[in-house]
Amino acid sequence: MRTTLALSAAALVAGAAASGACSKKSGGQNGGEVAATQAGGEESMERPAGGTARSGAPVETRPPNVPSQKPAFAGQTRAPHRPSGVELDVQTIAGGLEHPWGLAFLPGGELLVTERAGRMRIVREDGSLSQPVAGIPEVDARDQGGLLDVVLDPAYGDNQRIYWSYSEPREGGNGTAVARARLVTGERPRVEGVQVIWRMTPTLDSTKHFGGRLVFARGGDTLFITTGERSILAGRRQAQELDSALGKVIRVRPDGSIPPDNPLVGRDDALPAIWSWGHRNVQAAALHPETGELWIVDHGPQGGDEVNVVRKGKNYGWPVITYGEEYGGGPIGEGITAKEGMEQPLYYWDPVIAPSGMAFYDGDLFEAWKGSLLVGGLAGEHVARLELEGERVVGEERLLEGKARFRDVRVGPDGAVYLLTDEDDGEILRLVPRGG
Repeated sequence: MRTTLALSAAALVAGAAASGACSKKSGGQNGGEVAATQAGGEESMERPAGGTARSGAPVETRPPNVPSQKPAFAGQTRAPHRPSGVELDVQTIAGGLEHPWGLAFLPGGELLVTERAGRMRIVREDGSLSQPVAGIPEVDARDQGGLLDVVLDPAYGDNQRIYWSYSEPREGGNGTAVARARLVTGERPRVEGVQVIWRMTPTLDSTKHFGGRLVFARGGDTLFITTGERSILAGRRQAQELDSALGKVIRVRPDGSIPPDNPLVGRDDALPAIWSWGHRNVQAAALHPETGELWIVDHGPQGGDEVNVVRKGKNYGWPVITYGEEYGGGPIGEGITAKEGMEQPLYYWDPVIAPSGMAFYDGDLFEAWKGSLLVGGLAGEHVARLELEGERVVGEERLLEGKARFRDVRVGPDGAVYLLTDEDDGEILRLVPRGG
């Protein structure tokens, strides 16, 4: 199934102006804010109101959730609108997917996609879906849980190995896990030799904040795994505890063993797989194409989605510091935004966009987007394009605003941008320049 929708540059940012009046904030401020229940987090947020910002003015025009909180430096939030002037064709590659979550590109033009309900499928070049890949372990598919990300082994051409993350059902609850196996394609696709290479500990009884993005480091000898702190208070505090995998970025070898240069190796009071800590729920991660460093976008609470460069042994602050507040209002902890020994985000959104999926644009189809960071928005229902100068965000553009909840963003080998929509009848979309 392939259909094409042509959008002008003006139409890319006009959708929310017509539909944005539907939301209310749960913190008692004026309408048009992101609404979420105390336990619901990003998955239960409604679409925020908004409009088309004029060039040079900040894209975000709604008031912050916590007006008393101020950025630590100029440009840390509310970047100026930088329209690229690009006109798009939006092609529907495939539909009929139940809340697709992760996407990978197979050799020969086929795609590999996960559905949160627990299915993995191959998308043929004509857009048809294979039957579910056989052999995938059981997942806990309640609420935010299920089958999450999928990536190819860097040596896939030789070993046909894939890796995926999922919420693993366990006695007493569940937790994020990562498995690998050999993918056998064909009319009846399957995985063989399944190995679970990493499991989150401790097990908690929660259906939220699994994290789950997978990113291979340059060279393919280590794998980054992002996690969440499970949303409930019993997990939140563990984002700062080094004997817990909750709220961390994990770094392991492809077989799950521990690299000897991880920052906590040799400490009896810490998990050796931890690379960084103080994260809330990381569902967006990608390597910078020039530096090779891992960048993430972390879900904030009510306010405070964060862009961070994740560095060895660093503490990113949650829940001690945050540019957000509790759902329904009220400070988180002491209500502070900075503390010695804790990293400041490069950029943050308040109100939130609920980020999921990200990619640096390094293709050749969109010259105006070269070097931009593309971030999917669930509650925001748009793709944020951030213009960068080094590690500074100097401009922002909102693409496809109001079209869908965007779960994943990938740049294909053809230079097109591929998107997953988080819907009961989810789609794979392909963005190309109009007429391209």
